[in-house]
Amino acid sequence: MNERSRLEEIKDELEQLDINPTIFARKEIRELPDILSEEEKIVYLVEGRSNTTQHHIILVATNRRLIFVDKEFMYGPKVQDFSYDKISSIQYETSLMLASIDIHTSDITVRIDGVGKYYAELFCEKVRDFMSRPKHYDKPSQPTLLDQLEQLGRLKEAGVVSEEEFNDQKKRLLEK
Repeated sequence: MNERSRLEEIKDELEQLDINPTIFARKEIRELPDILSEEEKIVYLVEGRSNTTQHHIILVATNRRLIFVDKEFMYGPKVQDFSYDKISSIQYETSLMLASIDIHTSDITVRIDGVGKYYAELFCEKVRDFMSRPKHYDKPSQPTLLDQLEQLGRLKEAGVVSEEEFNDQKKRLLEK
């Protein structure tokens, strides 16, 4: 899948989740096709400010992990991610109209400020749901024969394997 169609797929996911990012999150959202794996699905997304850099960032909860994305003005993106089993707690604190989200791991605490109150609460609920699931919940399943053949075809197209190696591997896969 090319990057453009993956970006459109991500935008569709956000629309289905009724998430309407502001124009301030465009740069970070355009980075998601390079950050997310093909099988990774967005569960929820919030945007706010990093309490350390004061940059506008997005915080993405997927079916596999939690990701901070900060696309600085002149530099590449800064990406920080946490698997759900490494997060010890997530909490939010509200003020008059906005909220802050704190994510705690055994090593650090990361904070995002300026999140809408409703969105912060919903985001934390979604993350807690994934934190409470058994560790084996979202482990990738064994690749199917079709998956293995498609991967082999991509390797051949990319020039990683020769025609002869492709045919040998294909034969082995089909004999299993």
